Amino acid sequence: MLVALCVAGVLPGSVPQARAAAKSVVEIAQNTMPAVVNISTTQKPGSRSQGRQQSPPMPGPFGPGDPFGEFFRRFGPERPPSDRRRGVGSGFIISQDGYIVTNNHVIDGADTITVRMSDEEEYQATKIGSDEKTDLALLKIEPDQPLPSVPFGQSAGLEVGNWVIAIGNPFGLSQTVTLGIVSAKGRVIGAGPYDDFIQTDASINPGNSGGPLLNLQGEVVGVNTAIYSRIGGNIGIGFAIPIDLAKSIVQQLRETGAVTRGWLGVMIQAVTPELAKSFDLAEPKGALVAEVTPDSPAHKAGLERGDIIVAFNQTEIGDSRELPALVAQTPVGTQAKVGVLRGGQSQTVTVTLGELKDEQVQLAGGEAGTRNWGMTVADITPEVRRQLQLDAAQTGIVVSEVEPGSAAQRAGIQRGDVIEEVNRQAVASVSEFTTILSEMNEKDSLLLLVRRNDFTSFFALRQED
Repeated sequence: MLVALCVAGVLPGSVPQARAAAKSVVEIAQNTMPAVVNISTTQKPGSRSQGRQQSPPMPGPFGPGDPFGEFFRRFGPERPPSDRRRGVGSGFIISQDGYIVTNNHVIDGADTITVRMSDEEEYQATKIGSDEKTDLALLKIEPDQPLPSVPFGQSAGLEVGNWVIAIGNPFGLSQTVTLGIVSAKGRVIGAGPYDDFIQTDASINPGNSGGPLLNLQGEVVGVNTAIYSRIGGNIGIGFAIPIDLAKSIVQQLRETGAVTRGWLGVMIQAVTPELAKSFDLAEPKGALVAEVTPDSPAHKAGLERGDIIVAFNQTEIGDSRELPALVAQTPVGTQAKVGVLRGGQSQTVTVTLGELKDEQVQLAGGEAGTRNWGMTVADITPEVRRQLQLDAAQTGIVVSEVEPGSAAQRAGIQRGDVIEEVNRQAVASVSEFTTILSEMNEKDSLLLLVRRNDFTSFFALRQED
């Protein structure tokens, strides 16, 4: 009765309402389970991919060397050594003619894909297409009669605390239903460039991968994809791909078997509090353009390094991570309206998006440090140019030493970095750098544009109080 009361969201003593709510969950499970399938694969040993669950574990929130040994992982049962490797996961039917959504890592590299229905009937599936960046795949079976299917819902309206239902085949136990809530939204777990996961405490385990996460209307709001675990099993932290992201991917896979993404042609970084102060922003919002790719759509439209993108097609950019997903989901050839802050002034730039290629997925790093500079700089001599393998046209000054514990080190400045600009002014020598420093007020922050290998990033440093 306690569970029923929680599901109902009613006051104690309201037993009829609680039972009615519990029955609705039963009805959702009964209506959905026939559309949830078990997916098993076989794969020859030595194939290019053995499934994503065989990859090294993703870093936990404590970084490398996490003392608790916790890590994010894609989930699917361990594949025992044999002449053919086997894997098991879940999926769900989205159309009566047999299209099935699952995770890419469930079927990646498979030689055969077998789909088993809730009534134990089996089909051999064909992979229509897959997308590694979002870990989604679309399969097709050829049924003799119309199949039950589950409708797409909307993930945008999900709120933390909403009830959700997970259905799948954990540990090979088919047709398992669990209930929980949305624990968080917009989680970034290092799975790819478009991380935006729903976190849930609905119990999901190895074998749930690719199964649906449902709302209390029986609609799919997410695709179960990853767990955070010390022991490889559920500890109440699971992740699902938002269905709003999956919809566009599935549609493209169904129509063409592949995914194309819009391309802007900028490298961006987060606007940290220190960078916000350096750019005279009221709050740290938007995506800072660290570099504009030559001959890219952004370059042709006039976007510049140092621009802060605050809106894309009238959608505000609060966090820099939001921009790549918005651009990627916009069709190639679209004339996008990009709102930018340049020199403290707002303006709108129209960009005709190109097509993103794999090698073009780039994000600039860079976290702001604070207080003392803590670094030594030197002119770029022929010897330095040779040692650092700098292009003949490269200008600036080189960082020769970084003081441990200093603002420069905390900001991420490294020995060998080339400083191209100081406080938005180009520098070609240490004397120019010194002149700029001498003109600064004691409490001013120091804004550096730094080139490291082939990438540039802004760094903001602040003197000790």
